[in-house]
Amino acid sequence: TDMAGGCVLVLVLLATVLTRTGAILVAKPLTALPEAKGCHLAQFKSFSPKELQAFKRIKDVFEESLLPEDCRGSSHLFPRPWSLRQLQVWERPVTLEAELALTLKVLEAVTKEALRDILDQPLHTLRHIQSQLQACGRVQPTAGPRLRGRLRNWLHQLQEAPKKESPGCLEASVIFNLFRLLTWDLKCVASGHLCA
Repeated sequence: TDMAGGCVLVLVLLATVLTRTGAILVAKPLTALPEAKGCHLAQFKSFSPKELQAFKRIKDVFEESLLPEDCRGSSHLFPRPWSLRQLQVWERPVTLEAELALTLKVLEAVTKEALRDILDQPLHTLRHIQSQLQACGRVQPTAGPRLRGRLRNWLHQLQEAPKKESPGCLEASVIFNLFRLLTWDLKCVASGHLCA
């Protein structure tokens, strides 16, 4: 089925880089479909207009009145669309998990009332996505130096972002990345080998 196919194609153990020790967690492929029981990534190949509108509203409200002047312009915190394609299939969910973890961490810490009022549903959606990603695999810690190439650089960039960017600019980067996270990165991971 499409649902099972999504799990088989992804074949991944997920990880997050936002740990107290700074350790990077890395994934290994799932060895069998039963281990991925409850993995339903195929549902994220598309979202309803209502769901997308809820995320668009966050961006609109932020851009209209809350965007810090020194953060205007393009951000290079998150990879450009082609970057995820250049990763191996098993590496993509690792990147997405780190991206999603940072996104949730930043949005859950938002204190601006104008945003807090409209974040409930998007946060619920993002947590659901995270739970489904985690249902598709198990994580285990691995020493950072074993990671190489784009994956290692990208995870390191995400890990260091809260230290290098101001809270306002980090918030801006996360909010402006929401649509791509949903309509590109997540769709690519859910499509497995078909995302090429």
